[in-house]
Amino acid sequence: MGLLAHERYCDEIVRLTGELRAALKGADLGTTVPTCPDWTLRELAGHVGRAHRWAGEIVRTRAAEAVEDEKVPDNSPASGDPAALDAWLAEGAAGTADALRKAGPDAEVWSWSSDHSAGFWARRMAIETVVHLADAALAAEVPYTMTPELAADAIDEWLEIVVFAQKQGHPGIAELPRDGRTLHLHATDAPDAEWLIERGADGVTWRRAHDKADVALRGPLTDVMLVLNRRLAPDSDRVEVLGDGGVLDSWLEHTTFG
Repeated sequence: MGLLAHERYCDEIVRLTGELRAALKGADLGTTVPTCPDWTLRELAGHVGRAHRWAGEIVRTRAAEAVEDEKVPDNSPASGDPAALDAWLAEGAAGTADALRKAGPDAEVWSWSSDHSAGFWARRMAIETVVHLADAALAAEVPYTMTPELAADAIDEWLEIVVFAQKQGHPGIAELPRDGRTLHLHATDAPDAEWLIERGADGVTWRRAHDKADVALRGPLTDVMLVLNRRLAPDSDRVEVLGDGGVLDSWLEHTTFG
């Protein structure tokens, strides 16, 4: 498992948005999202649709700097009509995927990361949609599944973001103890889906590996990903925590950038 093909990410943006739309269908859009308690389902959908359009505009215009929100074509439905919101979500996902396909993965564009390519945005938007689909499914009380490739890639990307934020001096990750403690993530339903994370003196490092650690988080790959993204509590009966749970709690406390 590793990076997916550019075209696959583009396809996933559309497919996953379709699953999000299905989760919203018939749901009370005023329902509070438990994992994003400042949002209702309608606001969650608005966030996803605007994120797609923002990334699409960056790629479409080959932006050399961040695009201001007011410069992004929005056209979001002013009414609470679920059908209009559904069509708006579909349109945004399709438009962004189209812009990404036309650009190709190597087109140079602005990003907040060290990777200034359209390929960065294809991956970022696919995984953004994966995680918020989980939020919507939980709030709407509908089933949620994810392909193993995307679940593993979401973990990889999150760890990359943590390391990048650390180098940028983000206040949350900057306070994570550099005490040499280690975490092991172990998916029980997918081969080679294991990670070893170390809080070293020089900061966080990680690699794909099976090894002993101060704490291990075990469970289905999707659930391990959801715990890491704070969408599932580590004391859930869907996962198992072995060893010093305080190390995992500390990690989750400090690796949040919202």
